[in-house]
Amino acid sequence: MSTPSFNELGLSQPVLRALGEIGYTEPTPIQLEAIPIVAEGHDLIASAQTGTGKTAAFTLPLIDDISTREFGPGDPPLVLILTPTRELALQIDENIIEYGRYADTRSCVVVGGIAVGPQIETLRRGVDFVVATPGRLLDLIERKAIILDEVEFLILDEADRMLDLGFVHDVRRIAEYVPKPRQTLLFSATMTAGVRSLASTIQTDAKSVSVAPPATVAENIEQQVMFVEKEHKPDLLIDLLKREEVELALVFTGTKVVASQVARRLERSGIKADAIHSNKTQSQRQKALDAFTTGKVKVLVATDIVARGIDVDGISHVINYEIPEDAENYIHRIGRTARAGARGVAISLCCVDDISNLRGVESLVKQALVIEEDQPFHSSMVAGCLVASTRAAKQRARAGKGRGSGSKWAR
Repeated sequence: MSTPSFNELGLSQPVLRALGEIGYTEPTPIQLEAIPIVAEGHDLIASAQTGTGKTAAFTLPLIDDISTREFGPGDPPLVLILTPTRELALQIDENIIEYGRYADTRSCVVVGGIAVGPQIETLRRGVDFVVATPGRLLDLIERKAIILDEVEFLILDEADRMLDLGFVHDVRRIAEYVPKPRQTLLFSATMTAGVRSLASTIQTDAKSVSVAPPATVAENIEQQVMFVEKEHKPDLLIDLLKREEVELALVFTGTKVVASQVARRLERSGIKADAIHSNKTQSQRQKALDAFTTGKVKVLVATDIVARGIDVDGISHVINYEIPEDAENYIHRIGRTARAGARGVAISLCCVDDISNLRGVESLVKQALVIEEDQPFHSSMVAGCLVASTRAAKQRARAGKGRGSGSKWAR
C-alpha cells in the first residue's frame, strides 16, 4: 500500500510548490496523522521520536490557513509557537519561511540573547507567526510590545524539554494571555506525566497522536560503542573524524569546558571544528551553526543545548565523546543524524567513567550497542569492566528477588 502524498492531505498549491522545491515527497507518519487533525481545528497532543517531522506537522496546515486571509501593516500575530531554546526557535522560523515562501507568510523570532529592538520593530510592522522562548516573550508582554489578543493558534513544541528547564509556570502564564476559544497544539518527543498534566490545563478535548513508543531510536541509525582509555579519547576522536565516510559530524560532550577543549584540539589536528554551548553569545552560536550547516566546518562540538534544537541536513555521524548521564538525552542526541529517511551512524566513546551511563542507555533502548573493536585505541580493560559491572548488577537483582520471596527475609 503506497503512502499518501502531501497533495492528498489537502494542502494548497503554494505550500505544495514549496515542498516540491525542498524535495519533500511523502509525508512522515506524524505528518500523516497530525495534519488532518490540525486542519480540522482540533486541539492535539502529539508524541513522536525526534527527527520525524513534527515541525512540518503543525506549520504546514497553519501556513495553509493563514495564507487564505487578508492582512495589513501592523496586524498582531495569529499564531504563537513556544519553544524551550533559541536554537529551536530559529530553526522553526527558518522552516516557516521555507514552507511559506509562496504564501507570503510573515514571521518573527522572539528570543533572548539577541537585541530586542529589531524584534519589537518586526512586531510593529505586523506578523502572522511568532516563534518565542518563554522568558523573552513575557518580557515583551510586560513592555506591552506584543499583543496576543488576536492569537488563534497556540503551539508548544518540545513540551517535555520546557518542563525539564522549569518553564511550566511561564507557559501557564502565557497561555492565560491567549484568548479562548483557540486551537492548542502540544508536541513532544516524550509524553511524560508532567506533559499530560500541562496539556489538561491548556487544552480542550484534545485528540492524541503517538507514532512511536517512548525511547525508540530510528531504525536507520547504526549504533556503535568503542571502548577506550580516557586519555586516548581525543586521539580516537581525531582518528574517526579523519575517515573518508565522515561527512558532517556532531560531537556531544557533557560540559561546556570539555566542548571548547575538544574543538580546540580538533582544530590543532587540522580538522575544521567549532563549539556551541550556553557560554557562547547568541551571535557566536548562530555563526558556528551557520558554518556547520554550510559545510565550512566539518565538526560541531556541542553540549546537550542542541540535542533537540538543531536540524541540519547531511549529518552523517553523531559521536558521544561523553555518554550522557540522562539516557533520554542519548535518544535526542543521535536523532540529529539519519533525518528525513537518510542513514546515519552514532558512535559512543566509552571509558571506565562512562560505564554506568552506557548501561543506562542500553537499558533505555532495550538493546546492547554494537561493540566496534576495529579501532586503534580499543581497550580490553574497559570492556572487561563493563562485563564485571553488568555481572554485578545481575547478581544484585537476583539477590533482591531472593530476599523478596524468601520467608526469612520477609520476616
